[in-house]
Parts: sequence; C-alpha cells; structure tokens
Amino acid sequence: MTAALDTPLDTVLGTAVDTAVDTAPAALPETVLEAVRTGRTAELPGLLKHLDRAGRRTLLDELKQLRREMRGWDWDRWHEREARGRALLIAGAACHTGAAAAAAWIGARDLRTWQDLPADTLLDLLSDRDPKWLGDLAHRLAGRAATARQDYPLISELVRHAACPVPLTDAYVEGWAAALAWDRPGSRAGVPLELALRRDPHVRDLVPRLFETAEPVDAFAWLFDPENPHHWPSALAALAEDGCVDRATLVDGCIDRLLRGGKPAQLKYYLVLLQRLDPTQDEERQHTADWLALASDAPSATAGYAQQTLARLAEAGLLDTGLLTEMTEAVLFRPEKKLVRAQLVLLGKLLRRNPAAAPAVLPVLGSAFGHEDTDIQERALKLVAAHLPADEALRADLADCAALLSPAHRARATELFGADAAAADTPAGDYRELLPPRPVPTPLAPAPGSVAETVELVAAVVNSATATVAEFERALDGLVRHAHRDRPALAEGLRPALAGRWWLDDTDAAAQFPPDRFDGLEVVAAAVLDKVAPKARRHGHGTVPRFHQGCRHTALEDVRNHRLREAARYVRTAPLPFLLATPLVETGSIEPEELIRRLAEYRRLAVSPAPADFAQALLRVRRDPAAAPAAAALNTRQGDRLAAWLGSAGAPPAVTRRTADARPAGTSWWENAGLDVPHLVLETGERPFVQAELPPEFHPLGRPHTGTTRCHWWRLAAADLAVLPEDRETLAAWLLPQIARCAASEERGAAEILPRLAEAGGPAGEALHLAVATGLGARHCEDRLAAVDALLTLAAREELDAVRLGSDLAELLRLGTVKPNRFADAVRTAAGTGAYATVWAVLAAALPALLTAPAQPNGTGELLAIAADCVEQCGAATPEPDGLAVTAARPGRSRLVTQAGRLRDALHRHSAPPAGS
Repeated sequence: MTAALDTPLDTVLGTAVDTAVDTAPAALPETVLEAVRTGRTAELPGLLKHLDRAGRRTLLDELKQLRREMRGWDWDRWHEREARGRALLIAGAACHTGAAAAAAWIGARDLRTWQDLPADTLLDLLSDRDPKWLGDLAHRLAGRAATARQDYPLISELVRHAACPVPLTDAYVEGWAAALAWDRPGSRAGVPLELALRRDPHVRDLVPRLFETAEPVDAFAWLFDPENPHHWPSALAALAEDGCVDRATLVDGCIDRLLRGGKPAQLKYYLVLLQRLDPTQDEERQHTADWLALASDAPSATAGYAQQTLARLAEAGLLDTGLLTEMTEAVLFRPEKKLVRAQLVLLGKLLRRNPAAAPAVLPVLGSAFGHEDTDIQERALKLVAAHLPADEALRADLADCAALLSPAHRARATELFGADAAAADTPAGDYRELLPPRPVPTPLAPAPGSVAETVELVAAVVNSATATVAEFERALDGLVRHAHRDRPALAEGLRPALAGRWWLDDTDAAAQFPPDRFDGLEVVAAAVLDKVAPKARRHGHGTVPRFHQGCRHTALEDVRNHRLREAARYVRTAPLPFLLATPLVETGSIEPEELIRRLAEYRRLAVSPAPADFAQALLRVRRDPAAAPAAAALNTRQGDRLAAWLGSAGAPPAVTRRTADARPAGTSWWENAGLDVPHLVLETGERPFVQAELPPEFHPLGRPHTGTTRCHWWRLAAADLAVLPEDRETLAAWLLPQIARCAASEERGAAEILPRLAEAGGPAGEALHLAVATGLGARHCEDRLAAVDALLTLAAREELDAVRLGSDLAELLRLGTVKPNRFADAVRTAAGTGAYATVWAVLAAALPALLTAPAQPNGTGELLAIAADCVEQCGAATPEPDGLAVTAARPGRSRLVTQAGRLRDALHRHSAPPAGS
C-alpha cells in the first residue's frame, strides 16, 4: 500500500521524489486540514482519497473543531465562511464511516452555501463505498425534508450507483419533478419532459407520489403553455395513453389531490390533467361521491368541472334523485352566481324529463329564495311555479321560504302559494340602522412609576419590531422622567437589560457613537448610558436624497428622529422633568387643557421647553379655540404660540383638487409616478405658522405639496399618524397617490390605515372622503375592507358626508380610477353589516352620474341591485336618482334594466302615502 501511495503523494504534496514514504501518512491529514482552512476545495479529492481509516478518524476530529470555531464567526466573515463551509462539507462527508453520520454532515445547514451541493465531488469520493452503504445514505438524505429537494442530483446518483429502491419522500419527489421540468444543470436540459419520463426507470414508482405529497408539487405550476415540451399535464396524459403509466392511478390521483384542497393556482394543473385524461362515463360514475364533495367545497373552477360531470351523469340517468337533491343543496349555497344559474337550468331539464322527482327536489329550491341576486330568486320562483305538484305540505314549506324573497317577487309568490306567502315590507319607522359603536380613544397608561418598570418597558420596545405608539411613548416618557430623577440608577438598570446591543460592546466601554447611528428609542437609552457622541456625523446631515424630494414620509420620519435625538441631548445636558408631547390617548392626541397644565408646571419649575418636544405637542393638541385664552394667560412665549395654534394658525392647509392625466404611453412607473388612467389629486397649501415658528426639521410639514409626488414604498403607519393625529385631512391628501395606485394598479396595502385615519382627530373633509372613496375601489379585497371600515367608522361618529362621498365615487368611476365591480363589492359588504341607509345615501349620490352617462359602465346593474336591496331594507322615501326612470323604461331584460325597475318600484312603494291618508 505504501508503494501505491508513493507517486500520488509526491504529485499532490510537491515533495521530492526521494521523500521518505513512511512520513506521508502523518503529514497528510495536516495537509488536508490546511486545505480545508483555506477553502481550497479543488485539491480535496486528491488528498482525501489517500487517507487510511485512522487518518480519516484523526482528521474528522479536527474538522469538527473547525466547524465549532466557524459557528462563532460574525457575519462580516461571510466570504470566509462560504469557502470553509464548502470544504468542510466535502472533507467531513469523506471522513465519516457511518451512513447516518455522513447524511447528518451533508445535510447540515451551517455547512451549506448559496451554491448547489458539490454532488460530483461527493460522488467521486464516495463511489468506492459498499452499494448497501450508498443506498442507506441516499434514503437518509431523502428523508431530510429541509434539504432533500436541493440534494436531488446527489441522491439520484447514489440510488443509481447502489441499484436500490428509489426514495419516495415528499422532498425527493419535489426534487425529481423540478429536475425533470426545468432546464438547469443536472436536469436533463433540453430533453422534453415526456421523453425524460419515458427514460426514467423509476417513473412508475414516482408518478403516483405526485398526487400524495403533503402540498401540491410546485413544478406542476411552473409552465402554463400546454404546447411547452415541459408541461406536466400534457406529458402525463401522453404516457397514460401509451400505457407507460397507469391511467387509473392518474385519474384517482387527480381527484384525490383536488379533494385535499389547496390554493386554486396550485390545483389548476391537476384539474387540467384530469381534463386531458377525459374520464369515461364509467370512471365518472365510480367517483360520484367525490364529484358531490368537490361541487360543494372546492374552488370555483374545480366545482364547475364537478358540476358539469354530475350533470352528465344525471342526464344519462346515472344520478338518483337523492344525490341530485344533495348536489342542488350544496351548489345553491355557493357564492358563484354562474354555478347557481347552471344548477337551476339543470334542474329545469331534469324535472321536465322526470316530473315525479319534483316533491324531492323542489323543497331545496326554497333556499334560493333568499339568494342575494334577485334574478336568481326570480328563476327559482319560476322553476317552482312550473313544476309545483298538488301537495299542500310542500306548498306550505315553500310559502315559509317565500318570506325570504325580495319584495319585487312577493306578489307572484302570493299568487303561487297563497296568503301565507305575503310579507309586508319592513315599515320605515321600524327600521334601525346597524353601525359599529362610536370609537372611543383608549387612554394612555400612566408613565412608569419606577426604574424597574421603565427598564422593562424600554427593553421590550427596543427589542420589538411591532411596538405600539402607546408603548413607545410611555417608554420614552419613562426614560426622560427617571433620567431627571436619578440617571445613575436608571443607567444601572438599563445596562444588563440592553446587553447584546451593538453599541454596548464591553471591549470599548468608553466608545461613543453619533446619534444618527441609533434606531428609534435606542438613542435616548444610549444617552442615559453615555454612549452617544455630542455631535452627529457631518456627512449627509441635513440633506434629503434627490429621490426623496417631496416624499412626505421622510418629513414625518425626520420629525420623529429629531425629537428623539433632542431628548437624548437633553438627557446628557439638561434633563427634563417630563415631556410636553406625551399623548393622552393611543391615537397620539393631547387635550388643550392638559398641555396648558404641563406648560404651567414648566413655568413653575423654571424649565425651558425643548423646541422639538413643544413643536410635536402643538401638532398633537386638539384644536379648541375656547382654550386659547387660558393658553395666553400663561404669559410665556410658548403659551402665546399655543393660543395662536388653537386659533386660526393651526387650521389644516387649504386643499385644491385637480384631475391628473394618465401617464404617457411608453413611460415606466419609475420614470413617472402617475397612473395609466386619469385620476384625482389633492394639492395642500402652505402653513406659514409651521414654517415660521417651529424648528427647521418641522418645516417640510408646512410646505405646499403638489399631490403627484409619490414615494414608491411608503405606507402610512400608526407612528406617522401620531405625528399629526389632529390633522387627518393633510395625511389623507398625502396618502391619496398610494391609495389611487391600489385602485388603478396591482399595488396593495396603502388603504389599511384608513380606519385609523377615520378615528383620528381634525375635520373629516374633502381629502379624507376622497381617500375613502378611492379605497372602496381598490383592487385587493383587504384594501376595500379597510375602506369599508373607515366608511362605517365615519358614519358611527356622525362625520360621514354621504353626498360628498357619493359624488367623489361618481367622478372616480367616470375617470376610470375605480371600477364599478370593485365598488359594488365594497358597498355590498358595507350593506351586509346592516348599514343599509348609509349605503343608500352614498349610492343615491353616485348613481345619477352613471345613469345619465352616454353609456353605462359594466357593473352599473350590480350597483342598482345593491341600491334596491338597501331601499327595500331601510324603507328610504327619497326621490328617484336622475336617469333611473329612463333606464328602467328601456326594452329588454338585461340586469341593468331589471334592477333599475326594481329600484324604481321600491322607491315608489316607500314614498307612496299610506292607504286612507
């Protein structure tokens, strides 16, 4: 063996030919270890192959020590970590003699890098092992859910070398499917999927597992084009046709996968495969129960396919009446109107063919009488009228259900079922609007009374990314108060509580850092511990990057940061007894009487207010002119400024509305912040008092704003709202471009703050109403729901101007910023809470512009239906909107015409004087 090792050792180690061979085994492990330390992975295979068992054991102990050392490295050594980690993985895998230990080493996350696993190198080193050992390693690696998919190239080659059964774990199946379906190194690049499947010796074992994994296989959804050579449904259907895979396995697997559920985008391809397989009538009949379950609970596309399958079985006489009734009951409760209409059409066909089934089927139709779509109610009523047998018990049951019908259909129900079906409209005097409780701001808890409580709260806020405004303000107030009372005691408590923060490095206890290096509350806590340098860094100080010019979120952020840095400076130089700007409630507001009391206490203590703290207090105070004389009576400069602010100086800036044109074609959203459709913008005017009397960091809040400048990532947060809690109009105007993008593009999330804006202080004027109106037409449902909450909150606070909101919506619909179907979804949601009168008041102002337009946009019929629902529920006795009579008198039976007639009749019914008056 020594002679066999002689030449390779000379080559690898570069020693002289006459080097003593006896010294090689002792020197070789250290040479390998040095290669691992320096990350020279290319040299490792040649070195490791010549290690004997004892040398590998010795080397393995050293490798484990290197691994422990690497775990303690900071992230600034990431480049070194990448190189050494890869070398450690290769060397350790070659040195382990047990399959379990080797699998644990190869699968260890701390040894992985961003690069793929070095499969070829590992195979080269392990290829001389016993096939049984290799098979054991392959199955152990496949059983590691976190890494098996990534390690598929290595595992598959291990299986081939070992000639063992293929692993069937979820992660391995995912890796196999991804490797076959995607052109990338190691994936049979360029080979069509169908051909790759035919060549795969394990295809019959792995294909059934595609339908059994815990989650749908990702690779199925990678390619959409059926003509693509890597399209899974097309390839599997072709293999089933040739008998390469079992057809029954595919049909059963698809149905089972669809029954297990998942995201519609993931299930789509299983449904496509099922459609490609085109199950025979016998195969469809065998899965009757499954089709019923899918028609009841599956996503819309899958439920539609199941419904069509059941319809074919029913028309072929293979679905008995009991199953037909069960199917109908399930489908009628689904929200998709298309499926409900299709079910009613199917029932009509079957009842004409088999009238004897009517007593069993018709009772289920009673549930359709309460459907939100009155057209469906009408269809169900006509179907019952056409097939109702002479059965008094059935007639009585349907008469009870008829009370659910819209008033527009109750006359026909009375003719059909008798007097028991008559139900008077809800008298207007008995109607009660259901609105959420009027929001009451939650009072802020008192300031922390002890050092221990302050330390606990500060540590929680500093170490949390989700601290609320209330928690932040209490922690800040506690720091300021206790730094004034006993700073050494506060510092003694903070040091262990904040251990681990980067600025508390014990290696340099005297180190200080510029205040602009700290995040949030840390700068004040660090000042208590004397870790903040007296001056900020000069570089970039006081400047705003060009891209942020005009972005209001930077102005709000600068105000918050300046206030914190000022508090930190005062902690070091002239500790304040308390802060003037600490809010009384969680929204951030302060009552004027409380601010006057605080200023009076400052005067008694002969303390000069901190400029930024006082400025923030002014922005937070509730404006009440009646409190101005008490402020002026303080006879201080701050009292005079407060008195002026409570008067006209603190009024919100003037707001000017204008229409912005659509973004020019060919320009990107990055080049032009406009939208692809015309939209409304609000320009805010100047606030001279803010510019003249507040610190420079506050001046951007008082500058004019064009309304078109858009920050590409700003979302108004609670912390931003707490800067101007009594000026929701200004915040709404600044936020409007982001909300408009939620309505006219793919963006989402900007409208989530609208309920908080509705609960804030200050006037609820043009800007807030326009922001809510735009949010009601947002693309994503979560933004629309937030706008609905804001609408209902304004109504509960008696601040909603329904005419203004409706007029804004009409203009947004005309411009195309808001689409009628999204607006309809939002107002239907609002009406569903019981706020029928509120919703009708908004729609009554919005409909005239739609009905008198040259062409009504799609979705107007749905808005008319919701309006009719609201009038029927609340009994509104208001004049007809302009254009309603003309629309209702049009020929035809379109939804627009029928719902216009229904709304007209409802308004006439409730505006008509009572009989005998």
